[in-house]
Amino acid sequence: MSAESTLAPLTPPPSRLPSVGTTIFTVMSALAAEKNAVNLGQGFPDFDCDPKIVDAVAHAMRTGHNQYPPMAGIPRLRQAIAAKIANLYGHAYDWETEITVTAGATQGILTTILCTVHPGDEVIVLEPCYDSYLPSIELAGAKAVPVTLDAPDFRVPFDRLAAAITPRTRMILLNTPHNPTGTIWRAGDMDKLAQLLAGTDILLLSDEVYEHMVYDGQQHASVSRHPELARRSFVISSFGKTYHVTGWKVGYVAAPVALMAEFRKVHQFNVFTVNTPMQHGLADYMADPAPYLELASFYQAKRDYFRAGLANSRFKLLPSDGTYFQCVDYTAISDLSEADFAMWLTREIGVAAIPVSAFYSQPRESGLVRFCFAKKEETLALALKRLAKL
Repeated sequence: MSAESTLAPLTPPPSRLPSVGTTIFTVMSALAAEKNAVNLGQGFPDFDCDPKIVDAVAHAMRTGHNQYPPMAGIPRLRQAIAAKIANLYGHAYDWETEITVTAGATQGILTTILCTVHPGDEVIVLEPCYDSYLPSIELAGAKAVPVTLDAPDFRVPFDRLAAAITPRTRMILLNTPHNPTGTIWRAGDMDKLAQLLAGTDILLLSDEVYEHMVYDGQQHASVSRHPELARRSFVISSFGKTYHVTGWKVGYVAAPVALMAEFRKVHQFNVFTVNTPMQHGLADYMADPAPYLELASFYQAKRDYFRAGLANSRFKLLPSDGTYFQCVDYTAISDLSEADFAMWLTREIGVAAIPVSAFYSQPRESGLVRFCFAKKEETLALALKRLAKL
């Protein structure tokens, strides 16, 4: 017997995230694969991106763009991002000091929270919400203060939001278009938020990764459009969502110079910089605005096809004004909990969905599941055929 085999096992340190386990997305995707189910759970496309963007990245690799880029991102890409924001939302960010390229939006979210939020601070989160928000706040040693958005319309309850603000409130996290519900903020909502925050130093983290997926002729209400909000905001977006390349994990953050200076202090040590050839390829591809300007009509067609296929089912369709998600009320079909219904739907019907209850900090049941319609038409057709059994 070796000496090593007699050593007592090491006691692990206390967990920084004791309540975090395997995410529901991983669980449902694994179950979908096991049961050969159509995976409308996890939010990513099952179709290819434009070959032109792949060619642009390959060209960057072949022409020697394979070493470290500047910490904040290559100038051409930051210039393109600043120009896009100015053209769409009318806000002029300085590309040198106010735009940083990130290793995906999730890194941008974590870095924003770590650079501004301190132990003992409070961060208001509108629930249901994307699953990285709460662990990021916990890692910063702060307290998440949930404000619930109520089904079926999930409008922002400004009275409850106002009541949640205390002297310890450091930041509010907002997300529009909203994952998982598919709802959007409107200009009037931004005006109300500005009035609520006037005279305070409360910061905003505005998660706008689905900014180009707003439907029915409605306008994306970016905080960048609103001077009172822009001056206190970190705005986060995602090339992965916009260009169908979620696996590339490239995004960006825009913020006023004083806030961005703090962001970069943390960014340089938790990721330093982001994949060089992809940055060059994205900069080349952004020269043509058509791919992101046409994205809303592209996804609205998929939304409308999917909604039409469910129109005569026993599912009750909730509004989907943005994102590539559709929430449905299944209570006319089953009285199972949301998690159990999602499991049953995957095993017995062959279509995977995500329970909306997974997006809350505390157990909450509304009889809702979320489908992702960022899929090829044949994928959606097969899912609809199976769901017709219900």
